Amino acid sequence: MALKERLQADLTTAMKQRDELTASTLRMALTAVTTEEVAGKQARVLSDEEVLTVLRREAKKRREAATAFDDAGRAELAQREREEGEVLARYLPAQLEDAELAELVAAAIAETGAAGPQAMGQVMKAVQPKVAGRAEGGRVAGEVRRQLGAG
Repeated sequence: MALKERLQADLTTAMKQRDELTASTLRMALTAVTTEEVAGKQARVLSDEEVLTVLRREAKKRREAATAFDDAGRAELAQREREEGEVLARYLPAQLEDAELAELVAAAIAETGAAGPQAMGQVMKAVQPKVAGRAEGGRVAGEVRRQLGAG
């Protein structure tokens, strides 16, 4: 079953179970997918990988909104954003643990022979395909910076 079809089936299930949080989150995600499909000159059907990209973007928006609401002292809205992020996380690949990320970065540094902070772009280019959406870019960049600064 394609990811978009799974989202639609889960939306139907959530509506039948009167699970408002899941239903509204999946509606929002499917709207974002549809918007992406009709963007550009010609409508198209997104591949599962493209749907995952849209879901990652929506999950990131939820994390950023939760942080903004926390900073503004709006705990109830921040909690809602976090809960929506958890619903979206069910459809995303598992995130890398810190140790796994450190290992991948160390391997990329060894592979490229990079040394010093000026080689950050070179290491990022080598490590991004291996990470492939299982860790946020900022997290990857932080680990690369940490290892290059120490090494």
